[in-house]
Amino acid sequence: MAEEFESLIKPIRNAASPGTLAALSLAALKIGDFPRELRIGLLLGAIMFLLSAFFIFFYSIYPTRRTLWTSAAVTFLLGLFCLTTSALAMLFTV
Repeated sequence: MAEEFESLIKPIRNAASPGTLAALSLAALKIGDFPRELRIGLLLGAIMFLLSAFFIFFYSIYPTRRTLWTSAAVTFLLGLFCLTTSALAMLFTV
């Protein structure tokens, strides 16, 4: 019974990390009054993390699909790049 429960929870737990990062960037977007370029960077980062969460979720269900893993890695790295550049832009503008 525990193994069945673990196999059902695993995809949700795997997708939670990028989903949390997306939620944090959307919260920063909602709270702050930033310039347009910074808002676009935060929004792109949130979209990339959400896509990464979906790819990780479906890769956990279908582990033989190599394109899901590659897509998850690429979108996660793009999300990190967007948030890093947004954070640097925030330091220089604020």
